[in-house]
Amino acid sequence: MKNKKLLVGSLVVSTLVLSGCSAISSQPTSPEPVTPVASPAPAGFETYYNQAVEFQACGENIFCADVEVPMDWDDQSSKPITIATAYRKADRKESEGFVLLNPGGPGASGYDWVIESSDFLGTKKLRENFNILGFDPRGVGKSSAVKCLNDKGYDKFLYDVTGFELGSDEDVAAARAAVKDFGAKCLANTGDLLGHVDTVSAAKDMDLIRAVLGEQKLNFLGYSYGSFLGTTYANLFPEHVGRFVLDGAIDPTVSDEEQTLFQIQAFEKALRAFLENCEQYRDCPFTGFVEGDLQTIKQFLFDLESNPLPTKDGRELTVWAAVTGLIMPLYSESYWQYLSTAFDVALTDGQGDVFLLLADQYNDRGDDGKYSTNLIAANYAISCLDARSSTNIFSMQRQNKALVDASPTLGRYWQFGALRCENWPFDVKEAPVSYGAEGAPTILVIGTTGDPATPYSQAQALAGRILKDAFLLTYHGEGHTIYGQQVLCVDNLVDKFFLTGELPAQDPNCGAS
Repeated sequence: MKNKKLLVGSLVVSTLVLSGCSAISSQPTSPEPVTPVASPAPAGFETYYNQAVEFQACGENIFCADVEVPMDWDDQSSKPITIATAYRKADRKESEGFVLLNPGGPGASGYDWVIESSDFLGTKKLRENFNILGFDPRGVGKSSAVKCLNDKGYDKFLYDVTGFELGSDEDVAAARAAVKDFGAKCLANTGDLLGHVDTVSAAKDMDLIRAVLGEQKLNFLGYSYGSFLGTTYANLFPEHVGRFVLDGAIDPTVSDEEQTLFQIQAFEKALRAFLENCEQYRDCPFTGFVEGDLQTIKQFLFDLESNPLPTKDGRELTVWAAVTGLIMPLYSESYWQYLSTAFDVALTDGQGDVFLLLADQYNDRGDDGKYSTNLIAANYAISCLDARSSTNIFSMQRQNKALVDASPTLGRYWQFGALRCENWPFDVKEAPVSYGAEGAPTILVIGTTGDPATPYSQAQALAGRILKDAFLLTYHGEGHTIYGQQVLCVDNLVDKFFLTGELPAQDPNCGAS
């Protein structure tokens, strides 16, 4: 009963290929001198805002430092926790300042992205002119982090089936017990921090980072969930908003149930788009008749519920692993070829290896069985503090029907998603009353018409009616987020905005035929 709610940005997907490929700078550099900016701090938190942070070299042209923040922004006496930051220094001697980056999730590591793929951040022009700083939000990665299960525990939690008919009373009871146990282990292994990893607290951390960097205004690039983090910041600190770019935008006003429904509709649409184009791949096993091919996939998944496929390393491809492995390449059209191969190997040869590999990459599981990040734990912890769905049985039944109606192929595996937060050890945090960011300068919102994870309609809503001052940039194409992927119409507009704040008179509708 695992309901996938990860809203990872395309940067995270790209890391699978680009990690470790950064070019080496020919000349050593020193960190940018930073002095905390003399601006008012929240009462009682002046010491945090005035802390002197010393960045140390942690790679070629890369500098790292931990920043202390209060665990509880409502309690001046709460103990400090740390936020791990890393930035790639601008290629130009005189930079235009810092751009903070969040690649998505919630739970994805901006710190790792800077360390491992520094020469693929944004565009060449962005890297030339700005220091690009990635950070791990509270609860994530190398910051004070959420800890839940060991590696074998994650294997069981993410990949195992209950042994009961999917959706039966016994299956739901087993799933409910598993999620409750997961939350209890998160609390036992994390402690009080687990109750303070919400997005509002993370946005307040961003303002503290702005201050210790010596920046009067914050420039920000947020992908996917990062757009929600950016929108939250802009609402809390409109006077400190500089150039904000929100790519793969999320509508923060929709309910958790609506968010799930919109997402599954978009994934079903992306799956159709894949099937319509599958014939271009040499190993495509489908007929080209999309309705029939969708039925084939539906039957394939249904069969896996009781008959997992073998793999060469002895593990089995369960239905949950297959659904995750199917979703992963739908995030980017450039990965559709791997989905074609996965289906070919599974449908033709009866082997689950490629689907399992894709699922492992999505979950950050290495070949050695170790999970390289705490993405899953952080995703649950942050999401369950930000919002949750009703677990009233009648509400879940209505939601289940809506999901299956919206996505006949995948909706079956999104059912009962409300259970993931039902017994979370902490209540939902109070959300901002409004997300209008009144008083902030124009915010650039980017939406991709074929985005499966953050549907285009959400970018339209954010730019059209939620933010008081926003500009919508539309990309007509497939995939989750687009800036920095060599679409010149998008890249040039965003780069100009970061450098000058200028925007065209109207949406250029990049990629439209």
